[in-house]
Amino acid sequence: MDELIPIVAIISVFGSVILFVTILTNYSLKKKLIDKDMVNNDTTNLFTKKDSRQNALKWGLIVLFGGLGLIVIDSMGLDNDDAMPYGIEAVSIAIGFLIYYAMMKKEMED
Repeated sequence: MDELIPIVAIISVFGSVILFVTILTNYSLKKKLIDKDMVNNDTTNLFTKKDSRQNALKWGLIVLFGGLGLIVIDSMGLDNDDAMPYGIEAVSIAIGFLIYYAMMKKEMED
């Protein structure tokens, strides 16, 4: 457990820096577009958020099926040295993505 603390700290720091830089560059891009009066119907998509319900659904399904994969791995009592736990986790997350895709495809058809 003591070995994980520095790894988690490094990932947190780099993740925060990447998030900050992304937000800053997006802001400066939007500001430059507004200053140069280049905002039209095509560029308004940059300013509007994507549907947050769809985004929440996607990540909710991924986390749900990822968690279910971890529960299956734990209930089977598999060792971390085997490849099977990684396969089970990958398949369970893929199932979450496929369910999200099917739901969005059905919604687009309606």
